[in-house]
Amino acid sequence: MASTIPDPQPGTGTARETPPPQPPSDRAGRVEAHGIDHIPDHERHGRPRQLFSVWAAANVNYLSLVTGGALILMGLTLWQALAVIVTGNLFWLLTGLLSISGPAAGAPSEVITRAMYGVRGNRVNNAVVGWLISVCYFALNLAAAATAAFALVEMAGITANTGVKVAVVMVVAALTLAIGVYGHAMIMKLYLPITLALTAAFAVVAVGVFRHTDFSYVPAEPLTGTDLWAVLAAGVTLIASAPLSYTTSADFSRYLPRTTPARSVVGWTFLGGFLPGAAVCSLGALAATVVDMTDPQAGLRQLLPDWFGPLLLLALVLGTIAINALTAYSAGLALQAVGIRIRRSLSVLADGTAAVALTLYGLLASDFLDTVSNVLQLTVVLLGPALAVYATDIVLRRNRYDGPALMDETPGGPFWYTAGVNPAGALALAGGVTVSALCVNTLYTGPIARALGGVDLALPAGLVTAALLYTLLTRGKFRAPTA
Repeated sequence: MASTIPDPQPGTGTARETPPPQPPSDRAGRVEAHGIDHIPDHERHGRPRQLFSVWAAANVNYLSLVTGGALILMGLTLWQALAVIVTGNLFWLLTGLLSISGPAAGAPSEVITRAMYGVRGNRVNNAVVGWLISVCYFALNLAAAATAAFALVEMAGITANTGVKVAVVMVVAALTLAIGVYGHAMIMKLYLPITLALTAAFAVVAVGVFRHTDFSYVPAEPLTGTDLWAVLAAGVTLIASAPLSYTTSADFSRYLPRTTPARSVVGWTFLGGFLPGAAVCSLGALAATVVDMTDPQAGLRQLLPDWFGPLLLLALVLGTIAINALTAYSAGLALQAVGIRIRRSLSVLADGTAAVALTLYGLLASDFLDTVSNVLQLTVVLLGPALAVYATDIVLRRNRYDGPALMDETPGGPFWYTAGVNPAGALALAGGVTVSALCVNTLYTGPIARALGGVDLALPAGLVTAALLYTLLTRGKFRAPTA
């Protein structure tokens, strides 16, 4: 069987060499050499606090404003919406938990999950959870950034015709993919200044929003009973979909030294996701008490000084580029982990090409992106159980991952299991997805959701079921190679 490991990098397997002052394979000014291969100890560097700006830059964005405003549009009071926002963003703790496997293994999430699903089973997992969903999210985020950029072009007096729109999409995509192609070191270097710039921009937004917010806002017909619980559950799922989508958080922590304290990795990842996520979502909810947030750009401009309009649009575009660069980076690693022998930089470009094609088709030719958006509402059915299996494995294994052993794709290797598939992981994921699908209420209503009057419990049901099944199927016979 052909290996999916990229071409060997200089220095691989020479951990006893004198560490270079700066790892040559991870500099911001050059394309990252590593793909899904193991990062040797002498190339590990950085501090866990750097993770804060990575996740903060990805969460000060347009979609967070939209989801926050959507809670008010769904019929919640302001304080109910704020409670939902805090609750949903607490799921960043799970994102932080997954991150600790990166320093332990020196490998990205796309490879670590071989421990859960087996070499072959993990290829299927990466094809769907890693690659397909990432490309769809890339397309949706790119469309959101392009929409803001179209408005910016119109402000400059240029008519946003078809040719201009295509050019705008290509420019935004090129900036995004450039970060993804250069890779880990570029992300670490750029995301602190991006975080600072976006924080300054959204501070101005916050001042304008707070000046006009109706803090006593209650909808004309307040929700009660089952209807209220149904909307609260749907709202938590909507907000939690952001941290749940980052089942690949080890991708950005794998260069940290093996001895990095796990609590620091969890803490900085959690704070980087939770604080800006909760703050920006809350701004969307606060704004929705006084303006129509069905068109967030137009609504927010009513609350802000005229001179800030172009800066707001620039901030929306920059924030979306930040989140999409992370998505493109992980999608590139997922494409390698699927089994396609391709350099990481080229895999990122391949993913970007697919996403750009989807975006252009959706914006210019059909309502395809609307269809994709609706389908992504169902991703919690898959992402919740997948995250639960991953997190449970970390706990049961006590985060002991042997990075070099994870690279072994041969039959008889430690993670080959049965015909390349780990039955425990496959059955736990299948069980969690099945139960979650029975409880969902989005594009369709599952029988359990229907029996509960429309209350969508897909998220907690999928998480708990997958975690319990994986624990039962592995407890007592857990094969955990130690580092």
